[in-house]
Amino acid sequence: MNIIQSEHLTEKQKKNIIELWNEEYPEALSLSDVNAFDIYLEGLSDKHHLLVINEKTDVVGWLIDFIRDNERCFAMLLHTSLQGKGYGTKLLNLAKQTNSELNGWVIDNDEQQKQNGQNYKSPTGFYKKNDFEIVPGIQSKKNDINGIKVRWQKPKNNE
Repeated sequence: MNIIQSEHLTEKQKKNIIELWNEEYPEALSLSDVNAFDIYLEGLSDKHHLLVINEKTDVVGWLIDFIRDNERCFAMLLHTSLQGKGYGTKLLNLAKQTNSELNGWVIDNDEQQKQNGQNYKSPTGFYKKNDFEIVPGIQSKKNDINGIKVRWQKPKNNE
């Protein structure tokens, strides 16, 4: 597996990410096609992609950091077969090297179904383990799915 950085995605990479998105996120958040994904991306500015590429050159992991509502935000997807093997932490650590803050939204429960019928597993514990805090009192609801905001901030130097 290789991790590469990119400012732009190829059509093949977009298709791989949509497939990954639809496999890993709850069914209610699925994307219909490349056009829907392009619309999502167009709403974001100052985008930076980190891609986990397998030996077939397919994208099997993706982290994007971007500006939305004057905040540095991120979204991340990792194929089920790579979860628990350190790739998510590697992607986050790379994003932390170039940012002083990362904000994201996570689903706070394991009740949502994925397209394959399995329940989506909330990544809240993973983000806590990677030094993110749950921002109290901030929630979002989209397609009847509860989301909570998580934030990582670079530690301040005591100099």
